[in-house]
Amino acid sequence: MHYRQFIFGLLTASLLSGTALATPSPVKEETKSQKDPYVLMELFGAVFSEVKEEYVEETDNQKMIETAIDGMLSALDPHSGYMDESSFEDMETQTKGEFGGLGIEVSSENGFVRVVSPIDDTPAFKAGLQAGDYITHIDGLSVMGLSLNEAVKKMRGKAGTKVTITVSRKDAEPFDVIITRAIIKVKPVKSEVKGDIGYIRIVSFSEATVQMMRETIEKLIKEIGKDKIHGILLDLRNNPGGLLDQAVGVSDLFLDGGEIVSTRSRRPEDTTRHSASKGDITNGLPIVVLINEGTASAAEIVSGALQDHHRALIVGLKSFGKGSVQTVRTIPGFGGIRLTTARYYTPSGNSIQAKGITPDIVIPRAKIEELPVLNGFGEQNLPKAISSVVGKKASETDKIKSTKVADTLKDSKDKTENDEENKTDYQLDRAIDILHAIYLSQERN
Repeated sequence: MHYRQFIFGLLTASLLSGTALATPSPVKEETKSQKDPYVLMELFGAVFSEVKEEYVEETDNQKMIETAIDGMLSALDPHSGYMDESSFEDMETQTKGEFGGLGIEVSSENGFVRVVSPIDDTPAFKAGLQAGDYITHIDGLSVMGLSLNEAVKKMRGKAGTKVTITVSRKDAEPFDVIITRAIIKVKPVKSEVKGDIGYIRIVSFSEATVQMMRETIEKLIKEIGKDKIHGILLDLRNNPGGLLDQAVGVSDLFLDGGEIVSTRSRRPEDTTRHSASKGDITNGLPIVVLINEGTASAAEIVSGALQDHHRALIVGLKSFGKGSVQTVRTIPGFGGIRLTTARYYTPSGNSIQAKGITPDIVIPRAKIEELPVLNGFGEQNLPKAISSVVGKKASETDKIKSTKVADTLKDSKDKTENDEENKTDYQLDRAIDILHAIYLSQERN
Protein backbone atom coordinates (compact mmCIF):
# COMPACT_ATOMS: atom_id res chain seq x y z
CA MET A 1 0.00 0.00 0.00
CA HIS A 2 1.12 3.53 -0.77
CA TYR A 3 0.33 6.31 1.65
CA ARG A 4 0.75 9.99 2.29
CA GLN A 5 -0.02 12.06 5.33
CA PHE A 6 -2.63 14.78 5.20
CA ILE A 7 -3.71 17.04 8.02
CA PHE A 8 -6.52 19.15 6.67
CA GLY A 9 -10.17 18.90 7.61
CA LEU A 10 -11.09 16.22 5.12
CA LEU A 11 -14.52 14.77 4.60
CA THR A 12 -16.16 13.08 7.57
CA ALA A 13 -19.07 10.70 7.63
CA SER A 14 -22.11 10.26 9.82
CA LEU A 15 -24.91 7.73 9.40
CA LEU A 16 -28.22 8.03 11.20
CA SER A 17 -30.91 5.39 10.83
CA GLY A 18 -34.14 4.27 12.37
CA THR A 19 -34.83 0.54 12.59
CA ALA A 20 -37.81 -1.71 13.25
CA LEU A 21 -36.68 -5.19 14.23
CA ALA A 22 -38.31 -8.53 13.56
CA THR A 23 -37.65 -11.41 15.91
CA PRO A 24 -33.85 -11.62 16.13
CA SER A 25 -31.93 -14.78 15.39
CA PRO A 26 -30.29 -16.25 18.48
CA VAL A 27 -26.71 -15.16 19.14
CA LYS A 28 -24.45 -17.35 21.19
CA GLU A 29 -23.32 -15.71 24.41
CA GLU A 30 -19.72 -16.79 23.91
CA THR A 31 -19.63 -15.13 20.47
CA LYS A 32 -20.72 -11.80 21.93
CA SER A 33 -17.94 -11.84 24.46
CA GLN A 34 -15.20 -12.88 22.04
CA LYS A 35 -12.53 -10.26 21.38
CA ASP A 36 -10.68 -12.14 18.66
CA PRO A 37 -11.33 -10.12 15.46
CA TYR A 38 -11.34 -13.27 13.33
CA VAL A 39 -14.14 -14.68 15.42
CA LEU A 40 -16.02 -11.39 15.31
CA MET A 41 -15.82 -11.51 11.51
CA GLU A 42 -18.24 -14.40 11.78
CA LEU A 43 -20.77 -11.89 13.11
CA PHE A 44 -20.22 -9.67 10.09
CA GLY A 45 -20.55 -12.62 7.75
CA ALA A 46 -23.76 -13.78 9.42
CA VAL A 47 -25.37 -10.34 9.15
CA PHE A 48 -24.20 -9.95 5.55
CA SER A 49 -25.70 -13.32 4.67
CA GLU A 50 -29.02 -12.42 6.30
CA VAL A 51 -29.21 -9.16 4.35
CA LYS A 52 -28.37 -10.87 1.07
CA GLU A 53 -31.04 -13.53 1.56
CA GLU A 54 -33.85 -11.70 3.33
CA TYR A 55 -33.70 -7.95 2.58
CA VAL A 56 -36.81 -6.68 0.84
CA GLU A 57 -34.85 -5.73 -2.29
CA GLU A 58 -31.80 -7.16 -4.02
CA THR A 59 -28.59 -5.61 -2.70
CA ASP A 60 -25.24 -4.67 -4.24
CA ASN A 61 -22.36 -6.59 -2.64
CA GLN A 62 -19.66 -3.98 -3.19
CA LYS A 63 -21.83 -1.10 -2.03
CA MET A 64 -22.76 -2.92 1.17
CA ILE A 65 -19.15 -3.79 1.98
CA GLU A 66 -17.86 -0.27 1.21
CA THR A 67 -20.63 1.29 3.29
CA ALA A 68 -19.82 -1.03 6.19
CA ILE A 69 -16.12 -0.13 5.99
CA ASP A 70 -16.93 3.59 5.87
CA GLY A 71 -19.20 3.21 8.89
CA MET A 72 -16.49 1.38 10.81
CA LEU A 73 -13.91 4.09 10.09
CA SER A 74 -16.17 7.10 10.53
CA ALA A 75 -17.23 5.77 13.95
CA LEU A 76 -13.64 6.25 15.11
CA ASP A 77 -13.45 10.03 14.60
CA PRO A 78 -14.73 12.72 12.22
CA HIS A 79 -11.73 12.53 9.87
CA SER A 80 -11.33 8.80 9.22
CA GLY A 81 -13.27 7.19 6.41
CA TYR A 82 -13.38 5.13 3.24
CA MET A 83 -13.04 6.59 -0.24
CA ASP A 84 -14.17 4.73 -3.33
CA GLU A 85 -12.15 5.10 -6.53
CA SER A 86 -13.94 8.29 -7.59
CA SER A 87 -13.56 9.98 -4.22
CA PHE A 88 -9.93 8.91 -3.99
CA GLU A 89 -9.14 10.44 -7.38
CA ASP A 90 -10.91 13.67 -6.35
CA MET A 91 -8.80 13.83 -3.19
CA GLU A 92 -5.56 13.39 -5.12
CA THR A 93 -6.58 16.08 -7.60
CA GLN A 94 -7.50 18.47 -4.79
CA THR A 95 -4.04 18.28 -3.23
CA LYS A 96 -2.59 19.39 -6.56
CA GLY A 97 -4.70 22.56 -6.37
CA GLU A 98 -7.28 21.87 -9.09
CA PHE A 99 -10.64 20.12 -8.72
CA GLY A 100 -14.29 20.38 -9.60
CA GLY A 101 -17.09 21.50 -7.31
CA LEU A 102 -18.20 24.46 -5.22
CA GLY A 103 -14.98 25.33 -3.37
CA ILE A 104 -15.70 24.52 0.27
CA GLU A 105 -14.01 22.39 2.89
CA VAL A 106 -16.63 20.49 4.87
CA SER A 107 -17.06 18.09 7.75
CA SER A 108 -20.01 16.29 9.28
CA GLU A 109 -21.66 17.40 12.49
CA ASN A 110 -24.95 16.36 14.07
CA GLY A 111 -26.01 14.69 10.83
CA PHE A 112 -25.52 17.83 8.74
CA VAL A 113 -22.73 19.07 6.52
CA ARG A 114 -20.76 21.82 8.27
CA VAL A 115 -18.71 24.34 6.33
CA VAL A 116 -15.17 24.46 7.73
CA SER A 117 -14.23 27.24 5.34
CA PRO A 118 -15.01 28.52 1.85
CA ILE A 119 -11.97 28.71 -0.44
CA ASP A 120 -11.12 32.15 -1.83
CA ASP A 121 -12.50 33.13 -5.23
CA THR A 122 -14.59 29.97 -5.66
CA PRO A 123 -18.34 29.74 -6.36
CA ALA A 124 -19.08 29.02 -2.68
CA PHE A 125 -16.96 31.98 -1.55
CA LYS A 126 -18.66 34.34 -4.03
CA ALA A 127 -22.07 33.04 -2.97
CA GLY A 128 -21.35 34.19 0.58
CA LEU A 129 -21.00 30.87 2.41
CA GLN A 130 -19.25 31.27 5.75
CA ALA A 131 -17.26 29.08 8.13
CA GLY A 132 -19.71 27.50 10.58
CA ASP A 133 -22.65 27.36 8.16
CA TYR A 134 -24.65 24.14 8.12
CA ILE A 135 -25.87 22.66 4.84
CA THR A 136 -29.17 20.90 5.57
CA HIS A 137 -30.51 20.19 2.06
CA ILE A 138 -29.02 19.71 -1.41
CA ASP A 139 -31.46 20.33 -4.27
CA GLY A 140 -34.27 19.93 -1.77
CA LEU A 141 -33.02 16.59 -0.46
CA SER A 142 -32.19 16.42 3.25
CA VAL A 143 -28.61 15.44 4.03
CA MET A 144 -29.78 13.58 7.14
CA GLY A 145 -29.00 9.91 6.66
CA LEU A 146 -26.37 10.54 3.99
CA SER A 147 -22.70 9.88 4.55
CA LEU A 148 -20.53 12.91 3.92
CA ASN A 149 -19.10 11.29 0.81
CA GLU A 150 -22.64 10.91 -0.54
CA ALA A 151 -23.47 14.53 0.28
CA VAL A 152 -20.29 15.78 -1.36
CA LYS A 153 -21.03 13.77 -4.51
CA LYS A 154 -24.43 15.46 -4.75
CA MET A 155 -22.81 18.89 -4.51
CA ARG A 156 -20.25 18.04 -7.17
CA GLY A 157 -21.15 17.89 -10.82
CA LYS A 158 -20.35 19.10 -14.29
CA ALA A 159 -18.92 22.63 -14.45
CA GLY A 160 -21.59 25.15 -15.42
CA THR A 161 -24.47 23.26 -13.82
CA LYS A 162 -26.28 24.63 -10.79
CA VAL A 163 -27.02 23.22 -7.37
CA THR A 164 -29.33 24.62 -4.70
CA ILE A 165 -28.20 24.20 -1.11
CA THR A 166 -30.15 25.11 2.00
CA VAL A 167 -28.04 26.87 4.61
CA SER A 168 -28.67 27.16 8.33
CA ARG A 169 -26.73 29.99 9.93
CA LYS A 170 -26.65 31.12 13.52
CA ASP A 171 -29.30 33.74 14.39
CA ALA A 172 -30.86 33.52 10.92
CA GLU A 173 -33.70 31.65 9.24
CA PRO A 174 -32.59 28.84 6.87
CA PHE A 175 -32.18 30.10 3.32
CA ASP A 176 -31.45 28.69 -0.13
CA VAL A 177 -28.34 29.51 -2.14
CA ILE A 178 -28.05 28.67 -5.84
CA ILE A 179 -24.43 28.02 -6.81
CA THR A 180 -23.02 27.32 -10.27
CA ARG A 181 -20.42 24.57 -10.21
CA ALA A 182 -16.97 25.25 -11.65
CA ILE A 183 -13.54 23.74 -12.07
CA ILE A 184 -11.78 24.94 -8.95
CA LYS A 185 -8.24 26.07 -9.60
CA VAL A 186 -6.75 27.12 -6.31
CA LYS A 187 -3.78 29.44 -6.37
CA PRO A 188 -2.39 28.64 -2.93
CA VAL A 189 -0.54 31.94 -2.37
CA LYS A 190 -1.65 35.50 -3.07
CA SER A 191 0.14 38.72 -2.25
CA GLU A 192 -0.18 42.49 -2.29
CA VAL A 193 1.94 45.47 -1.40
CA LYS A 194 0.25 47.53 1.32
CA GLY A 195 2.51 50.55 1.65
CA ASP A 196 5.59 49.38 3.53
CA ILE A 197 3.98 46.03 4.44
CA GLY A 198 4.15 42.81 2.43
CA TYR A 199 0.73 41.14 2.62
CA ILE A 200 0.60 37.39 1.91
CA ARG A 201 -2.49 35.22 1.99
CA ILE A 202 -2.11 31.44 1.98
CA VAL A 203 -5.35 29.90 0.71
CA SER A 204 -4.34 26.27 1.17
CA PHE A 205 -1.29 24.09 1.70
CA SER A 206 -1.07 22.19 -1.59
CA GLU A 207 1.98 20.81 -3.36
CA ALA A 208 3.23 24.17 -4.68
CA THR A 209 2.74 26.29 -1.55
CA VAL A 210 6.32 26.40 -0.19
CA GLN A 211 7.89 27.26 -3.54
CA MET A 212 5.29 29.95 -4.22
CA MET A 213 5.81 31.38 -0.73
CA ARG A 214 9.56 31.65 -1.27
CA GLU A 215 9.08 33.40 -4.61
CA THR A 216 6.39 35.69 -3.19
CA ILE A 217 8.47 36.84 -0.21
CA GLU A 218 11.49 37.56 -2.40
CA LYS A 219 9.29 39.48 -4.84
CA LEU A 220 7.66 41.60 -2.11
CA ILE A 221 11.00 42.49 -0.50
CA LYS A 222 12.39 43.50 -3.89
CA GLU A 223 9.27 45.48 -4.85
CA ILE A 224 8.97 47.41 -1.59
CA GLY A 225 12.69 47.70 -1.04
CA LYS A 226 14.97 45.80 1.31
CA ASP A 227 15.49 48.93 3.45
CA LYS A 228 11.88 50.11 3.22
CA ILE A 229 9.80 47.04 4.01
CA HIS A 230 8.55 47.13 7.61
CA GLY A 231 7.14 43.63 7.97
CA ILE A 232 5.18 40.65 6.64
CA LEU A 233 1.46 40.13 7.30
CA LEU A 234 0.56 36.46 6.85
CA ASP A 235 -3.19 35.95 6.44
CA LEU A 236 -4.30 32.40 7.30
CA ARG A 237 -7.99 33.13 7.84
CA ASN A 238 -10.32 30.41 6.50
CA ASN A 239 -7.33 28.29 5.49
CA PRO A 240 -8.51 24.67 5.84
CA GLY A 241 -5.02 23.22 5.83
CA GLY A 242 -3.40 20.74 3.46
CA LEU A 243 -0.15 18.83 3.31
CA LEU A 244 1.99 18.37 6.39
CA ASP A 245 5.28 18.81 4.55
CA GLN A 246 4.10 22.13 3.13
CA ALA A 247 3.19 23.44 6.60
CA VAL A 248 6.64 22.47 7.83
CA GLY A 249 8.27 24.10 4.80
CA VAL A 250 6.40 27.39 5.20
CA SER A 251 7.30 27.57 8.91
CA ASP A 252 10.93 26.82 8.04
CA LEU A 253 11.07 29.89 5.78
CA PHE A 254 10.68 32.18 8.80
CA LEU A 255 12.62 30.24 11.45
CA ASP A 256 16.36 29.99 12.01
CA GLY A 257 16.22 26.61 13.75
CA GLY A 258 14.33 24.64 16.39
CA GLU A 259 11.39 22.27 16.31
CA ILE A 260 8.41 23.13 14.12
CA VAL A 261 6.00 20.34 14.99
CA SER A 262 6.00 16.78 16.30
CA THR A 263 3.57 14.02 15.42
CA ARG A 264 2.88 11.40 18.09
CA SER A 265 1.00 8.17 17.54
CA ARG A 266 -0.10 5.67 20.18
CA ARG A 267 3.39 4.14 20.06
CA PRO A 268 6.02 6.46 21.61
CA GLU A 269 8.76 5.06 19.38
CA ASP A 270 6.88 6.33 16.31
CA THR A 271 7.11 9.99 17.37
CA THR A 272 8.35 12.16 14.50
CA ARG A 273 9.88 15.60 14.97
CA HIS A 274 10.21 18.19 12.21
CA SER A 275 12.82 20.90 12.73
CA ALA A 276 13.71 24.12 10.92
CA SER A 277 16.91 24.52 8.97
CA LYS A 278 19.31 27.43 9.32
CA GLY A 279 18.24 30.69 7.69
CA ASP A 280 15.30 33.11 7.88
CA ILE A 281 14.28 34.28 4.40
CA THR A 282 13.08 37.64 5.79
CA ASN A 283 16.22 38.34 7.85
CA GLY A 284 14.17 38.92 10.98
CA LEU A 285 11.44 41.20 9.63
CA PRO A 286 8.45 41.60 12.01
CA ILE A 287 5.66 39.12 11.25
CA VAL A 288 1.99 39.21 12.19
CA VAL A 289 -0.20 36.15 11.49
CA LEU A 290 -3.95 36.68 11.12
CA ILE A 291 -6.20 33.71 12.01
CA ASN A 292 -9.88 32.95 12.66
CA GLU A 293 -12.17 30.03 13.40
CA GLY A 294 -11.75 28.78 9.82
CA THR A 295 -7.98 28.43 10.28
CA ALA A 296 -7.37 24.70 10.56
CA SER A 297 -4.79 21.94 10.58
CA ALA A 298 -1.68 22.85 8.52
CA ALA A 299 -2.46 26.54 9.04
CA GLU A 300 -2.53 25.90 12.80
CA ILE A 301 0.87 24.19 12.62
CA VAL A 302 2.39 27.32 11.07
CA SER A 303 0.64 29.59 13.57
CA GLY A 304 1.67 27.46 16.55
CA ALA A 305 5.30 27.15 15.46
CA LEU A 306 5.75 30.88 14.87
CA GLN A 307 3.94 31.70 18.11
CA ASP A 308 5.95 29.29 20.28
CA HIS A 309 9.25 30.54 18.85
CA HIS A 310 8.12 34.16 19.43
CA ARG A 311 8.78 34.71 15.74
CA ALA A 312 5.36 36.20 15.01
CA LEU A 313 2.46 37.81 16.82
CA ILE A 314 -0.77 35.86 16.28
CA VAL A 315 -3.87 38.05 16.01
CA GLY A 316 -7.55 37.56 15.16
CA LEU A 317 -9.83 34.85 16.51
CA LYS A 318 -9.25 31.40 18.01
CA SER A 319 -8.55 28.78 15.34
CA PHE A 320 -10.55 25.64 14.46
CA GLY A 321 -8.58 23.12 16.54
CA LYS A 322 -7.90 20.31 14.08
CA GLY A 323 -4.75 18.75 15.50
CA SER A 324 -4.74 15.23 14.12
CA VAL A 325 -2.83 13.59 11.29
CA GLN A 326 -4.53 11.43 8.69
CA THR A 327 -2.61 8.79 6.76
CA VAL A 328 -4.12 8.06 3.37
CA ARG A 329 -3.55 4.48 2.20
CA THR A 330 -4.44 3.18 -1.23
CA ILE A 331 -6.30 -0.08 -1.68
CA PRO A 332 -5.44 -1.25 -5.21
CA GLY A 333 -8.51 -1.84 -7.33
CA PHE A 334 -10.90 -0.08 -4.96
CA GLY A 335 -9.86 3.32 -3.61
CA GLY A 336 -8.36 4.19 -0.27
CA ILE A 337 -8.89 4.99 3.38
CA ARG A 338 -8.18 7.98 5.57
CA LEU A 339 -7.09 6.89 9.01
CA THR A 340 -6.18 9.14 11.92
CA THR A 341 -2.76 7.91 12.98
CA ALA A 342 -1.31 10.67 15.18
CA ARG A 343 -1.79 14.00 16.91
CA TYR A 344 0.46 16.94 16.28
CA TYR A 345 2.10 19.09 18.93
CA THR A 346 3.55 22.58 18.75
CA PRO A 347 7.20 23.18 19.77
CA SER A 348 6.16 23.88 23.37
CA GLY A 349 4.49 20.46 23.57
CA ASN A 350 0.89 21.65 23.32
CA SER A 351 -1.68 19.64 21.41
CA ILE A 352 -4.07 21.81 19.44
CA GLN A 353 -6.61 19.04 18.98
CA ALA A 354 -10.07 20.40 19.86
CA LYS A 355 -8.39 23.46 21.48
CA GLY A 356 -7.13 25.58 18.63
CA ILE A 357 -4.55 28.36 18.59
CA THR A 358 -5.38 31.23 20.93
CA PRO A 359 -4.31 34.55 19.40
CA ASP A 360 -1.95 36.83 21.30
CA ILE A 361 -4.30 39.71 20.49
CA VAL A 362 -7.99 39.11 19.82
CA ILE A 363 -9.39 41.12 16.92
CA PRO A 364 -13.15 40.62 16.50
CA ARG A 365 -15.01 41.00 13.26
CA ALA A 366 -16.27 44.53 12.99
CA LYS A 367 -17.09 47.22 10.51
CA ILE A 368 -16.33 50.92 10.37
CA GLU A 369 -19.40 53.06 10.90
CA GLU A 370 -19.46 56.78 10.26
CA LEU A 371 -20.88 58.70 13.20
CA PRO A 372 -22.90 61.92 12.71
CA VAL A 373 -20.99 65.21 12.73
CA LEU A 374 -21.77 67.44 15.73
CA ASN A 375 -22.83 70.58 13.88
CA GLY A 376 -22.67 73.83 15.83
CA PHE A 377 -20.04 72.54 18.23
CA GLY A 378 -16.76 74.42 18.22
CA GLU A 379 -14.93 77.58 19.32
CA GLN A 380 -16.74 79.69 16.75
CA ASN A 381 -20.06 78.84 18.37
CA LEU A 382 -19.14 80.08 21.82
CA PRO A 383 -20.74 83.36 22.94
CA LYS A 384 -18.63 86.44 21.97
CA ALA A 385 -15.98 84.26 20.27
CA ILE A 386 -13.46 86.28 18.30
CA SER A 387 -12.61 85.52 14.69
CA SER A 388 -9.29 84.70 13.08
CA VAL A 389 -9.92 87.86 11.00
CA VAL A 390 -9.36 91.11 12.90
CA GLY A 391 -12.48 93.17 13.41
CA LYS A 392 -15.03 90.50 12.62
CA LYS A 393 -17.07 88.06 14.68
CA ALA A 394 -16.50 84.34 14.39
CA SER A 395 -20.07 83.65 13.37
CA GLU A 396 -19.70 85.89 10.30
CA THR A 397 -16.39 84.55 8.97
CA ASP A 398 -16.87 80.86 9.74
CA LYS A 399 -20.39 80.44 8.45
CA ILE A 400 -19.24 79.94 4.86
CA LYS A 401 -16.41 77.65 5.97
CA SER A 402 -18.85 75.50 7.97
CA THR A 403 -21.14 75.20 4.97
CA LYS A 404 -18.23 74.13 2.74
CA VAL A 405 -17.10 71.54 5.31
CA ALA A 406 -20.63 70.13 5.55
CA ASP A 407 -20.85 69.87 1.75
CA THR A 408 -17.46 68.12 1.62
CA LEU A 409 -18.50 65.62 4.28
CA LYS A 410 -21.74 64.91 2.41
CA ASP A 411 -19.87 64.33 -0.86
CA SER A 412 -17.43 62.02 0.94
CA LYS A 413 -20.26 60.07 2.55
CA ASP A 414 -22.10 59.68 -0.77
CA LYS A 415 -18.89 58.47 -2.43
CA THR A 416 -18.24 55.97 0.33
CA GLU A 417 -21.74 54.57 0.20
CA ASN A 418 -21.63 54.13 -3.57
CA ASP A 419 -18.04 52.89 -3.86
CA GLU A 420 -17.70 49.13 -3.35
CA GLU A 421 -13.92 49.50 -3.32
CA ASN A 422 -14.11 51.40 -0.04
CA LYS A 423 -15.32 48.38 1.93
CA THR A 424 -12.84 47.77 4.71
CA ASP A 425 -11.52 44.64 6.38
CA TYR A 426 -11.41 45.62 10.05
CA GLN A 427 -9.29 42.67 11.16
CA LEU A 428 -6.80 43.24 8.37
CA ASP A 429 -6.53 46.96 9.09
CA ARG A 430 -5.90 46.34 12.78
CA ALA A 431 -3.30 43.67 11.98
CA ILE A 432 -1.43 46.19 9.80
CA ASP A 433 -1.56 48.75 12.63
CA ILE A 434 -0.09 46.17 15.03
CA LEU A 435 2.66 45.30 12.55
CA HIS A 436 3.61 48.98 12.23
CA ALA A 437 3.69 49.26 16.03
CA ILE A 438 6.03 46.25 16.29
CA TYR A 439 8.37 47.75 13.69
CA LEU A 440 8.48 51.14 15.43
CA SER A 441 9.10 49.47 18.80
CA GLN A 442 12.04 47.51 17.39
CA GLU A 443 13.47 50.59 15.72
CA ARG A 444 13.42 52.56 18.97
CA ASN A 445 15.06 49.76 20.89
